[in-house]
Amino acid sequence: MSQSNFSVASHSKLKLADDRVSVASSQVQPVLEQILKTCGCRPDIAEEVAAHLIDTDLCGIESHGVMRVLQYAKQFESGYLDAKADAKILHTDKGDPYVCGGGGIGIPAMRLAVDHCVLLAKEKGIAALPIRNVGHTGRLGSFAERAAMRSALVIIIGGGGRQNWRQVAPYGGRKALLPTNPYCLGIPGGAQGPVVVDFATSVIAGGWVYAAHAAGAQLPQGALITKDGKPSTDPSDYFDGGAILPKGGVMGYGLALMAELICEAMLGPVTTEVNWLVLALDTERYREAPTLQSVAEEILAEIRSCPPADGFTSVEVPGERERKHRASNPESMLAIPHQTWKAIRERAGLGDA
Repeated sequence: MSQSNFSVASHSKLKLADDRVSVASSQVQPVLEQILKTCGCRPDIAEEVAAHLIDTDLCGIESHGVMRVLQYAKQFESGYLDAKADAKILHTDKGDPYVCGGGGIGIPAMRLAVDHCVLLAKEKGIAALPIRNVGHTGRLGSFAERAAMRSALVIIIGGGGRQNWRQVAPYGGRKALLPTNPYCLGIPGGAQGPVVVDFATSVIAGGWVYAAHAAGAQLPQGALITKDGKPSTDPSDYFDGGAILPKGGVMGYGLALMAELICEAMLGPVTTEVNWLVLALDTERYREAPTLQSVAEEILAEIRSCPPADGFTSVEVPGERERKHRASNPESMLAIPHQTWKAIRERAGLGDA
């Protein structure tokens, strides 16, 4: 372990006042597992959740990485999440399947839902699977990539949690009324793997606010407003009644509102965090995998060849950055803000390092 401004954090949105520490993922895994097991999670759930958070950091998505274990631990302790819950596939009165998370952590539930939805799509061509009564589901892109690797187009929509998660101001407003309501789409891509678009409908994901708060950092301009509607970069202003702004103005607002209608008005009352709708389509019903990959690569190669604008070194394809980020770090080192790593170790009963 060493002090570092490690390149793994090169895509971070945090403006840190303190250094980062470089820690091998093999050292982080047991620490996260210890926290989760102490909270009451089964060993297999603790292992899966810890591995997911670590991989998310290795992909450069710090907002959904290891710092989330602090949030999960607080939610287990408060009773907001049930550490002993087990995600299950149930059926409605009409016989339609859905995944019930049992009020537990959502990472195993989302994995179960996406895998089962792809299985149904392979049988029927297309499938839809709601997820209810579930906590935070981690980085959606990892599940979408998993589905796309099985020749499936997957669409994941989350929403309906505005009663408990008033985070984002609607376009033209200054009060937080909507959640960050994410969307994720994945499809088999070209030679470099699936194309995955994973985004919150807010300027930044809520996780970046929590990450900045945990690390004592500032956020980019244009992401937050205070409770009086003034621009801010201080995450404490968000927790003092401020709001995140919608991504792309009216576009992010419209998508967030649509997700709220899909996931609550259509899917029913929300318990725990949000409801989810997973849609999967078997792409091989339309084109054999090698043909789709060949045509996709032709499209993507042209996009990558576009001359970069000022301030950019290249045009990237969604989903490829995360895989390149992971591949560029063969030793699987994490660059964790010192303040965050200190809090994680203290939570595990290890003290500062």
